[in-house]
Amino acid sequence: MSKISVELPGLKLKNPVMPASGTFGFGDVPACKKFDLNELGALVIKTTTSKATTGNPQPQIAVLNDGVLNSVGLTNPGVDAVINDKLKPLREQYPELPIMASVGGDTMADYVLVAQKLAAANLVNALEINVSCPNVAQGGMSFGVHPEVVEELTRQIKEAVSLPIYVKLTPNVTDIVAIAQAAERGGADGISMINTLLGMEIDVTTRRPVLGHNVGGLSGEAVKAVAVRMVYQVHQATNLPIIGMGGIASPEDVAEFMLAGASAVAVGSAHFHDELASLHIAQGLPTLLAKMGVSDINDLVGQVKLN
Repeated sequence: MSKISVELPGLKLKNPVMPASGTFGFGDVPACKKFDLNELGALVIKTTTSKATTGNPQPQIAVLNDGVLNSVGLTNPGVDAVINDKLKPLREQYPELPIMASVGGDTMADYVLVAQKLAAANLVNALEINVSCPNVAQGGMSFGVHPEVVEELTRQIKEAVSLPIYVKLTPNVTDIVAIAQAAERGGADGISMINTLLGMEIDVTTRRPVLGHNVGGLSGEAVKAVAVRMVYQVHQATNLPIIGMGGIASPEDVAEFMLAGASAVAVGSAHFHDELASLHIAQGLPTLLAKMGVSDINDLVGQVKLN
């Protein structure tokens, strides 16, 4: 039987598959009741902010032929409620499950505060820093588009907490490598990539966009080739472990991301077609590795053979 366990900073994963932030809520969506979450490599919870937020106008989600557009926004009850009402019961039920919390904010101080509270609660194993949030201090452009902002934000959070931190990169930039290197300089322990690509879909009968917010984040099969290319580039240019995501729907997709340079993966949009997609993908890995003649999944990382 091939080895499928993976070790990352702060995370001992029995397999490299986890649901991406937002797809399994706080471990409280209906799918979570249908299987033992311990069968996942880890669980990444929905992005948490300092205060409760309600998100964007409806409709917030449009399922397309080759992906999903969403403008949910960072709907969450605020960090104190997340810790007390969501994470405590989740950790009680799953004492061994690696849990990664996702941190968002409007300002650097917001991020640091949320990170500190989550770390102090002692309920999660690592933090994912969602730098796709709008930076209110700089006119609403995402934190993640400025290398110097990413470096400073990463450094401030690292100084404030002892938990490993993974910076989640937005693909809506000209050069993703520059952003990844900035996170590395700031002291990040790892990279999560990619977040959604900004997209828009218009209904020609109403002439209106299909999302209430007009534009939203595109995920799923449509973005996979972009995600694989970006993972490959960042793996070549940094020494940080990468959690890859963007259109993963099969064990073969996991292998592809790992060959490009990811050490683990997160699954999002595939859950719209199969609510237990993460579980089914993980279960299919040993068979695929046997077919590939691979005895340890970690041997795939970065081993793409270029033409």
